[in-house]
Amino acid sequence: MMRARFISVLLFLLLTNKLFAQDTALMTQVLNRIEQLQVKENGVFPKGSFASYRTYALNTHREKADMNPFYTALIAMTLKDIRPALTATQQGVVDRIVENALPSFGKYENRTGRGTYNFWSTDTPRIFPNGDWMNWFDKRQALPDDMDDTVVILLAMGAPDSIAQKIHSLMQAYTNRTGKHVNNNSKAYRNIFAYSTWFGKNVPVEFDICVLSNVLYFVQRYNIPWTSADSASLQLIEKVLETQAHLLSPLYVAPQYGRSPLILYHLARLMSVKQIPSLELYRSQLIKEAEQDLKNADHFIDAVILSTALLKWGVTPAFETVYKAASLEELIEERPYYFFIANMGSMLPEPYKHLLVQSGIGKFYYDCDAYNNLLVLEYLVWKNRLTD
Repeated sequence: MMRARFISVLLFLLLTNKLFAQDTALMTQVLNRIEQLQVKENGVFPKGSFASYRTYALNTHREKADMNPFYTALIAMTLKDIRPALTATQQGVVDRIVENALPSFGKYENRTGRGTYNFWSTDTPRIFPNGDWMNWFDKRQALPDDMDDTVVILLAMGAPDSIAQKIHSLMQAYTNRTGKHVNNNSKAYRNIFAYSTWFGKNVPVEFDICVLSNVLYFVQRYNIPWTSADSASLQLIEKVLETQAHLLSPLYVAPQYGRSPLILYHLARLMSVKQIPSLELYRSQLIKEAEQDLKNADHFIDAVILSTALLKWGVTPAFETVYKAASLEELIEERPYYFFIANMGSMLPEPYKHLLVQSGIGKFYYDCDAYNNLLVLEYLVWKNRLTD
C-alpha cells in the first residue's frame, strides 16, 4: 500500500506540477534507492560505481554488463549540482554516494597522467566488456579517451580550477582544425572548427552536439575564458538549431545520443548555468520543441527529462499521459531507458556512415537504473525551484 500511495502521489505531482509535503518524502525515497543501487563491493562492477548494461540494436533481448564510468560520473555530477536544494539529511546521503563513487574513476584515467578519461578501463584495456569474441581486440582497438567522459568526471570529482584549465588547454589540439577535417557529417559543418568527441590523433573527427553541450557546460561551470574552439562549438550547435537538424536527423548531429529529447535536455542543462546570448535567441524555439516532444513521449523518463528541460527554461510542463505502474520502483526501472548509445558507424565517412547507422550494425544501447532514478530526483528538485 505504501508503494502504491507513493506512485499515485508522484503521478499527481507530475500531472499537476503542484507542491505538497510529500515532495520531500518522494525525494528521500528516490535518493535512498540510488544509494541502494550503488555497488558495495568489487565484483562485476567496481565498488562505488553504478551498474549499467548494454543491448545490441540487432539483438535487444540480451543484456550485457558494461563497466564504464559515465553513468556513475553523471550521477555524482548531478547530485552535487542539486545538493543545495536538498535537506540536511538528504545532503548527507548525497555526500556518501559521491564519496564512495570517486575512487572508481581511477580505473578509467589515462595512464600517461595527462588527466583525460576513457569510456572503458585503462588499467586493463577493454572494449565492450563481456563482449566474447570482441575482446580479442581489447588492446589493438581500444578507444581513445573522449571529451564527454573527461569533462563529466572532472565535474563529478570537483577537480580544482588548475586541472580544469589544463584539460581545457589540451582540448584545443583536438578540433576539426587539427590534422584532418570532419568527413562524416553535413558539408555545412565541415569548415566549423569545433571540438571532436575524441582525444585521438588516429581517429576521424566526430561532431556530437550533446558532447559539445557538455564541454561548454564544463567551460561555463569553471568560468574558463572561451577559446576559438569553444566559440566554434557553439556555432555548430546554433547551425544545427537553425536547420532543426536535431529533429530531422538526430543520429547525425548527436551520434552518441541520437534522439531529440536527449539533445533538448543537454541544451537546457548548458543554458541553465548562465546565459549565452546567441543561444538565448533559440529559447522559444527549444521550448516549443520540448513541449511537442513531451506530448508525444511514450517513455516515462523521456517525459521526465523533457519536463526538466522546460523547467530549466522557466516553463511549467504539462503532462498529458498517465504512466501506470504498481510501484515507484517499477515506474522508473522496469522499462529500459537508453540515455546514450555506442555508435560504431558514426565515425565512418559517407556513404558508409549512413548505411551502418541506419542498419543498426555496431549500435549499442546503454541503460542504468540508478541514473533513471537520478533523473526523476533532478526533476523534482527543479519543479520545486520553479514553484517556490
